[in-house]
Amino acid sequence: MTSTFITRNRLIVAGATAAVIGAGVVGVVSVQAQDQDPAARTPVVADTADANLSRSTHLTVAAATEAAQAALDAAAKENQRVSVAVVDRNGNVIVTLRGDGAGPQSYDAAQQKAFTAVSWNAPTSELSERLKSAPHLADIDGTLFLGGGAPVKSANAPIAGIGVAGAPSGDLDEKFAQAGVASLGN
Repeated sequence: MTSTFITRNRLIVAGATAAVIGAGVVGVVSVQAQDQDPAARTPVVADTADANLSRSTHLTVAAATEAAQAALDAAAKENQRVSVAVVDRNGNVIVTLRGDGAGPQSYDAAQQKAFTAVSWNAPTSELSERLKSAPHLADIDGTLFLGGGAPVKSANAPIAGIGVAGAPSGDLDEKFAQAGVASLGN
């Protein structure tokens, strides 16, 4: 009786685990399926010299720094103390600026917002709405689904993300991130 009980419990736990994992996969697939526009993908150009290589578009350090400074300046004009992060298409940090007096949590939050915006090619305020239908997305490591992240695009494809954190609302953070995007002519 004891071994039957243990076996039954193991089967129940295994079944429940499989159901949770399956629901997570379906949720991620359904959320990603919302954006099937081929133009929304990172521009990749085949290298004519070698068919095994490709090139993609990335911001320069100078452009990333310019965008981060523009976001920081926009926040300073409104007396907000924030941190700004710019990440490349792969989510790697290009530059981070921590404004004078910005809270300690703002540094990491800015990076996570930038990563989230570039990963889904959408402002994080829009992405936070998607959590209503797929709340498990918030569990993806390195993401933060709060207003304050904006993608930088080239040919409508994400090439970078700008994240701002530290203002009293995500709306303000996102306004400052958009000022960084605008400084690049996007």
